[in-house]
Amino acid sequence: MDLSILIVNYNTRQLTLDCLRSVYDSETVYSYEVIVVDNASKDESVAAIKEQFPQVNLIANPNNTGFAKANNQGMAIAQGRYVLLLNSDTIVQPDTVQTMVSYMDEHPDLGAAGCKVILPDGSLDKACRRGFPTPSASFYYAFGFSKLFPDRPRFNQYQLGYKDPNETYPVDCLVGAFMLVRQETIRQVGGLDETFFMYGEDIDWCYRIKQAGWGIHYHPATYIVHYKGASSRRKPFKIIYEFHRAMWVFHRKHYISHYSWITNAAVYSGISLKFLLSLAKNKLLPQGMRTPLRAGQPESAEVKMEVRS
Repeated sequence: MDLSILIVNYNTRQLTLDCLRSVYDSETVYSYEVIVVDNASKDESVAAIKEQFPQVNLIANPNNTGFAKANNQGMAIAQGRYVLLLNSDTIVQPDTVQTMVSYMDEHPDLGAAGCKVILPDGSLDKACRRGFPTPSASFYYAFGFSKLFPDRPRFNQYQLGYKDPNETYPVDCLVGAFMLVRQETIRQVGGLDETFFMYGEDIDWCYRIKQAGWGIHYHPATYIVHYKGASSRRKPFKIIYEFHRAMWVFHRKHYISHYSWITNAAVYSGISLKFLLSLAKNKLLPQGMRTPLRAGQPESAEVKMEVRS
């Protein structure tokens, strides 16, 4: 088996069905399997997947295990030379599988690779090629310096806004919505860290992959469409909490020993401040309003957050 495609589903039935259809429309010479892990959805996702895609290897969890643990369940039974993490709210192009697996075969020094990820409006999903969130990179990003100076590498260490999104190059981080990882690499570094329940697990995985000596490339020769969540309504407290907790967990795990107590205190203070500001901003949003991203899919605006929860 060349490729194992892992999709985690949580109450995103139609999006997942659309994603699966795009996968099975792939034009590729490589053999692949599709593993869907359902985190106790209540929208009849399991029945619909079984009916429309009986060839899918479906794991139906009795409760919501989180994004990282669900993917690890899939990895445990994956038979492919490569494993692809693919969000349920994405659409792959017919050439995506062929292009990306070929690229990995041509570069045996790579542990992981990602393609271009675009949003429904055609803009780049900037999370698809990032630098590591060091204290300085996080500060410039969190407090708007990267937007003020988009072409300055110093202020764009995280989102790499100064780099051409149409060129191939090494990066620190990919996005969990599309991450193609070598099975040999997974055996060496392990799966996703389940301490990260909803956010940050992709950055942590990339960090461990690079620490183990593997390369990571952004390769925009193909693309996927990501119907990324962008709701204008209030978000549950847990969503905001887990987003900021992931920052704290990552820094504590990888950076705390490399910086002085003053820098670490500043980082934790910054995370706390950003958390409080996010809560305040969320409180001001209308409770019932949202902006659907797909016609006929009123729930899709929360997809990014829901699938990771």
